[in-house]
Amino acid sequence: MTEGILWAVFAGTTLGLYALPEKFAKGFAFENTWGLMFFINMLLVPVIAAFLLIHGFADVLTSLPAGVLLKMTVASILWGIGVMMWGKAINYIGLSLGFSLFIGTVILVGSLLPFLVDATPDTSVLLTILAGIVVVLLGVLANGRAGILRQATLRQAGGGALPTTQSGNMSRGILIAVAGGLLATGFSYANAVGRPILHEACQAQGNPEWVTAVAVMFIIYVAGALFVIPYFLFQLSQKGLWANFSSPYMGRNLGLTAVMAILNFVASAAFAFAAFKLGKAGNTVGYAIFNTVCVAVAIVSGLVTGEWAGASASARRFLYIGLGAMMLGVLIIAMGNGM
Repeated sequence: MTEGILWAVFAGTTLGLYALPEKFAKGFAFENTWGLMFFINMLLVPVIAAFLLIHGFADVLTSLPAGVLLKMTVASILWGIGVMMWGKAINYIGLSLGFSLFIGTVILVGSLLPFLVDATPDTSVLLTILAGIVVVLLGVLANGRAGILRQATLRQAGGGALPTTQSGNMSRGILIAVAGGLLATGFSYANAVGRPILHEACQAQGNPEWVTAVAVMFIIYVAGALFVIPYFLFQLSQKGLWANFSSPYMGRNLGLTAVMAILNFVASAAFAFAAFKLGKAGNTVGYAIFNTVCVAVAIVSGLVTGEWAGASASARRFLYIGLGAMMLGVLIIAMGNGM
């Protein structure tokens, strides 16, 4: 169990850092940065990783029943829509709050979805896990309050829109983050549905245990690209943003988006392996640990990069209360898994 927790913490740390390079991109609109990132992230990285790391990859894929593949595909497309909305939310409300609301929603719903696939635990275990999720919900609400207070402080000071956003529309950003989080829980469902069969197929081909995570992520990411890539192609054309790719900063931005893409994929694969190592309730407990660590890292990153420099003491207090509640909730969930 300890190994699984360590992998979940590593995965959460990696995911919490993945969006940070976007802050240093220049000469790109949102559609340029995230469109390029998702192209690398959802197509190039998983394809290269799968063909290089999975022995007998074609046989592994063909072993997946059509019904399971369909469920994974639909859930992954919903996840792709959700993470696209996540990127949009970060541009509206910043890294700290965008991660807190999005990931908090993901934890609340995504931690329960595996129970639709896996066996429901004993009543005492289930109630403990549910209690932990309620505490996480309180943390999400506190983080939302922190964002609203921060926006109010900046407006009173005559700061106008948030410096890290396109329009400073806090309500819109919060709505996008929460809606995106709901859709992104398709990731948890797709992993729970497909991982057991893919693990068996990977083992039959003589692959190490961790390779299963790469196979699962290949399907999730490529399926997610079915919506995300056409969406960004349309947006780039409609807004006339293709010319931005000839920016003198193109080399710099390509490197930054490649780092974002790799960190995101590594984080997801590490979570899938952590869920396997955590055992019966690994998808629930691992998902909660993974995402809460991600929020903690993102909040620290946001504080370090000055997102909350103009926030009031009250806004910061709610931010810290929210983070503390989410971490406490995860400890309760982990306790339930150990019962």
